[in-house]
Amino acid sequence: MTPLDADVLIADARDATGLDDFGDDTLPARVAQVVDRINDAGLDGTGVRAAAHTITGLLTSRLSFMADHANPALRDEQITAPLFATGEPRSGTTLLHALLAEDRDSRALRFWEVMYPSPPPGPAADDDPRRAQADDDWREILDRIPPWIISHPYNDLLGAGLPECERTWAFDFRATNPSAWWRVPMTIQNFAQDHRAQYALHRMMLQHIQHARPPKRWVLKGFHGRRLQALFDTYPDARIIWVHRDPVQVLASQIVAFGQINESLAGTLDWTRYATDTIEGSRANFHAYLSDPLVDDPRIHHVRYRDFVTDPVAAIGGFYDFAGLSFPADAEQAMRDYLVTNRGDRHGKFTYSTDVLPIPVQALHDEFAEYREKFGIDIETRR
Repeated sequence: MTPLDADVLIADARDATGLDDFGDDTLPARVAQVVDRINDAGLDGTGVRAAAHTITGLLTSRLSFMADHANPALRDEQITAPLFATGEPRSGTTLLHALLAEDRDSRALRFWEVMYPSPPPGPAADDDPRRAQADDDWREILDRIPPWIISHPYNDLLGAGLPECERTWAFDFRATNPSAWWRVPMTIQNFAQDHRAQYALHRMMLQHIQHARPPKRWVLKGFHGRRLQALFDTYPDARIIWVHRDPVQVLASQIVAFGQINESLAGTLDWTRYATDTIEGSRANFHAYLSDPLVDDPRIHHVRYRDFVTDPVAAIGGFYDFAGLSFPADAEQAMRDYLVTNRGDRHGKFTYSTDVLPIPVQALHDEFAEYREKFGIDIETRR
């Protein structure tokens, strides 16, 4: 099989669109890095063609997106006082985000908008074909990754689902997000990050999607704990609600949930190595939060996972108070109705065990004692 050539793929995207500007002179180097990884992965012809299709789609999408931003009215869109939900993966942040999105005064990103952002979706009709295309994509994604609907039941919204902030920079080639790379049989990988550049792109996406729509408050969700400086530099008036959970449970849940995704995509997975790599990456986050002064920034509202799951709507009410926002009765009722009609086990119960941890559980409890003390977290026991 002829290996992929980054220069050829970039030229093909430019020819297909008649556009030239990617908005970042460093992008071709990142595309080349991803291509090198694909060429080294030993994919068969089907896999290589899927990778070429994915790369070309991301490149053409970015070219069109940047061309749209030549419109001064779009560039001048003001993103005011956005709300961010954050926490380590598997800490309840997706439910938190879904509930925040139930407030009619708020606006959340939708998958179809970030998967097919151009032209700006503001004036899009209900029958805009991008909605149906994203629905079809998500059906294919869930067919490729069957366990994902159980570990992440919110995927049942398909193209109308709520993406994480990280999905807004999928066409920046700093990560192979599964919702962009699902056709390619390889594990997820992150590459070198540039937080300021990524948040600049994030802000552009919000401007893009907000354009020609009535103003609303953005409610967003992502794993922002290690990127706080760049986030606040980009959105100085942002407010963050950060959910903290027992690190041992977080790690065990991450290993199973993300391991299932990677195994479904790649076909096989070395679970022992994957567990070790997951712990190494996540433990670095927990330790970093103890030394970063921005973790104590007054724009951040910290919430214990136990308190959030006991009464999620009350926890959101506390965040609204913190952010100086009113909490209308209809918003509270919409959130409580959501909890009744969207049970977390509606597609089956996600199960995991600390048995997947390659390190003794007590040793991890000891390691993370300072983190638990800082945020008032108890050791979580599961029945």
